[in-house]
Amino acid sequence: MADPIPSITLPPIENPHFEGQWLEQALHQWLDQEYIPEQVNAEIAHRAAQVYIRQRLEGEHDVGSLVIAIVTEMQAYDFSKSFFSEFAIANAVSDLLLCRLGIEPCCR
Repeated sequence: MADPIPSITLPPIENPHFEGQWLEQALHQWLDQEYIPEQVNAEIAHRAAQVYIRQRLEGEHDVGSLVIAIVTEMQAYDFSKSFFSEFAIANAVSDLLLCRLGIEPCCR
């Protein structure tokens, strides 16, 4: 049987405003580069950053749990004007966080 993938834990959040701003900008840039720049990308990045910061302030530090929370909460977002889905957004957030930690995301 294969060994389970170890969880990745983020350090406690020190500056929520800076952290949220960083994620929103990084995700917005990723969304614009992945397909085409659209206004909806800014809205999606803003919403995902809000979910992320709230989860972090509530004490969530596990990247996997943060991904699940983003998927769950972004399901209420209307993606009809976007090329993306809640799964793509959560996976992008995970990749951005891993890169920020100096961990190469799988399958790049």
